[in-house]
Amino acid sequence: MAELLEQFGQIDIYLFDQLLRGNIARGMRVLDAGCGAGRNLVYFLREGYEVFGADLDPRAVETTRRLAASLAPNLPAGNFRAEAIEEMSFPSAFADVVLSNAVLHFARTDDQFLAMLRGTWRVLNPGGLLFCRLASSIGMEHQMRRIGGRRCLLPDGSERYLVDAELLGKLTEELGGRLIDPLKTTVVQNQRCMTTWVVRKNA
Repeated sequence: MAELLEQFGQIDIYLFDQLLRGNIARGMRVLDAGCGAGRNLVYFLREGYEVFGADLDPRAVETTRRLAASLAPNLPAGNFRAEAIEEMSFPSAFADVVLSNAVLHFARTDDQFLAMLRGTWRVLNPGGLLFCRLASSIGMEHQMRRIGGRRCLLPDGSERYLVDAELLGKLTEELGGRLIDPLKTTVVQNQRCMTTWVVRKNA
């Protein structure tokens, strides 16, 4: 167990699934849009991937830089940037894999959600993979209390911007992508739902 933790860190289990199935492989450039303290990057850093990240919180970015320095000392500190994902300074069509893990549901409005999503999608190469985990109403539709628009109060007391299957299907098409997995939703003891949305960008 300790060896697995050292190799993979606290990686999201559904991201681990993508690794096991070969959808993410060595040689790919990985960008974590909303990287936080880098919990999903341990394996990629250890295995020599070209890794980048962005997060609005400068302290989180500094933590990720320290993590990268310890596991992949040749990576420039500038690969990790304190900036909003809707305004990332990375070029368009930059990364082979873009991670968005527990990020988009912090949007306050429809406009902000779309700006965050488009900013994330912009940096993805044609043919590249978007791995996204975000809060949804799927499976708990009648237990979410709307505050305004898609912003809802969840039974666990948190407020989140919630998507549903219809919206994710529409966005997949509008962005110019295709699902490589069916939508998978975890209902956490009738307190919240987290949906995994994995999309390949059309070449």
